[in-house]
Amino acid sequence: MRIKITDYCRIFPYRELVTQNMWTECVPKPADLNHVLSDLYNRYSIDYRKFFKMDTLSKAGFMAAELLLKDFDREQPKEDMGIILFNHSSSLESDQAYQQTINDKNNYFPSPAMFVYTLPNIVTGEIAIRHKIHGETAFYITSLFQPALIEEIGKSAFSASGLKYLLTGWIEISNDEIDVCMMLCEADGKRKMAFHAENIEKIYHKSFIN
Repeated sequence: MRIKITDYCRIFPYRELVTQNMWTECVPKPADLNHVLSDLYNRYSIDYRKFFKMDTLSKAGFMAAELLLKDFDREQPKEDMGIILFNHSSSLESDQAYQQTINDKNNYFPSPAMFVYTLPNIVTGEIAIRHKIHGETAFYITSLFQPALIEEIGKSAFSASGLKYLLTGWIEISNDEIDVCMMLCEADGKRKMAFHAENIEKIYHKSFIN
């Protein structure tokens, strides 16, 4: 099986960029991430009102997946597609926001809607629901971005679960900054970009691979 990266999406704080053909967004620093992601949502005329109830991590994953899967029929169940994502901070942003609602016993206002997003795998669930993805889904927390680990776990999912497509990559929201590197991979895909650590590393650092 030859697994290829058929497309990728990078969303990151603005700095010098080298890219070609694939989708990339440079976020100005400093920036209100919810505003930036809502602007992207509106720019592409997406109609999914639940988007505005999501936390920032889920919005980031949702938008990356929306762009990568734009040529797929959302209403068609995808038994042969999976989602495996990674980050460092888990759902810390939502954890901290929720903690603020329960710190003060005299001003105690826990929000069930906010509590839902204190699990990082909710982002994979939001994507799976939107696109009817029924294959394996997982979210791994690692100390840093590890291309070799993404390759290892991704290839294992293809071989063990019989996937044809996989959404995978890094999706980090921390300190009011965004760092998204999501890839659409395909078994026996026709593109020249092989799914291996070296190419994942180059995509992450925004060096386009022919």
